Amino acid sequence: MFSVYVVEVNLKQNPFPLSVERKKLHDAKSVFKRIMVLMEKGNPQLIELNCEKLEDKSIAFLGSEVQSVQIYEKTGAIGGMKRPGFSFDG
Repeated sequence: MFSVYVVEVNLKQNPFPLSVERKKLHDAKSVFKRIMVLMEKGNPQLIELNCEKLEDKSIAFLGSEVQSVQIYEKTGAIGGMKRPGFSFDG
């Protein structure tokens, strides 16, 4: 069984979330904190996130456009992933 950590970003005026996966929780938390700092500042600084697996894949967006960010674990087990957000059922 393998697991990766997904950092999901929701942008204002955009119905589809952006996400990147990290192999280590520490790396996912680092991305999460970086985005949180830019959200607090509210200035239109550009955020670029790269794919760990395919180095030439990346995405960029303005920090001032971030509405929310979350981390959740995705596993290779049956059932596949812990439910994003907050819930009472594990």
